Amino acid sequence: MTRVAAIDCGTNTIRLLIAEARCDDSGRPRLEVLRRRNEIVRLGQGVDRTGLLDPEALERTLAAVASYAADCTELGVAAGGDARRFVATSATRDARNREDFVAGVRRLLGIEPEVVSGQEEARLSFTGSLLGARGAADTPAPGRGECAPAPRLVVDLGGGSTELVLGVDAPSAAISLDTGSVRITERFLAGGVTPEAEAAARAEVRGLLDEAERVVDLSAPGRLIGLAGTITTVTAHALDLQAFDPRALNGAELSPQAVLASCEAIVHSTAEQRASWGYLAPGRRDVIAAGALVWSEVVTRVVERTTAGGRPLAHVATSLYDILDGIALSLVPDPGPVEGARA
Repeated sequence: MTRVAAIDCGTNTIRLLIAEARCDDSGRPRLEVLRRRNEIVRLGQGVDRTGLLDPEALERTLAAVASYAADCTELGVAAGGDARRFVATSATRDARNREDFVAGVRRLLGIEPEVVSGQEEARLSFTGSLLGARGAADTPAPGRGECAPAPRLVVDLGGGSTELVLGVDAPSAAISLDTGSVRITERFLAGGVTPEAEAAARAEVRGLLDEAERVVDLSAPGRLIGLAGTITTVTAHALDLQAFDPRALNGAELSPQAVLASCEAIVHSTAEQRASWGYLAPGRRDVIAAGALVWSEVVTRVVERTTAGGRPLAHVATSLYDILDGIALSLVPDPGPVEGARA
């Protein structure tokens, strides 16, 4: 087994996974989790408007990196890029002063952080999602042959970007869209969810989904799987949870109607309501309405396309396995048949 540390630094959150990585008897990588951590640092604060990482956001994020470096030392993760991988995504991609951040991570963690493309982000998200159990919807699709399952559509909805990835055991089509909970909040909903602001935000997301459909066939999936904080929050709301419960959330399947009803309630929720939801972290309260709006548009579009194609989507699934797990899996020396490992 190999002890690895994966760090995912997004627009809103920075997360750490330290795990023992190995291949099982079938050659598929597996992770035995030793520690998971999650800090909302809002690295992408103002990046959409200024094109720069805010100094205070940079300071918050590098403080979290220093703490994660201490965890790596404590748990005996070897130094160097064979055992540690740091992936930065949307906010860092967009920032002109990203070298300040890269230099800080290099100094604290001892490795070169990777500012990955949207395509690589999508690939890692899909790879991580494969750790989840396959559901009943992973069944042969009409016209695909009895042994060919319908592809899954994996949606990783972050703060600054949203990845849509279609595939069975590996991505066959993927796109990264410049939309997410922080970006939509800053562009449209900073002053609240007024009818005009909501209409403008929805128009923007729908236009981006039009672009996505030129790359990803949204009528093809037999299963829609959502990843990341916005989607787990919507699922927790739909399940009426009192607190964040990984056992209830991971693999949960809801009807599209239940998902859309919770999205609608969250988009139009009050600050008092959001503060009362034990599953919603304080650092996500001000952007969750925008995230739910994006998710509702994605679910609506997929339902429309699969219904028109004669295979209406029955369920929307939630996975707690995501890009962070994909980053860790990329450090497994022999990935076997699972696509997405790092060469």
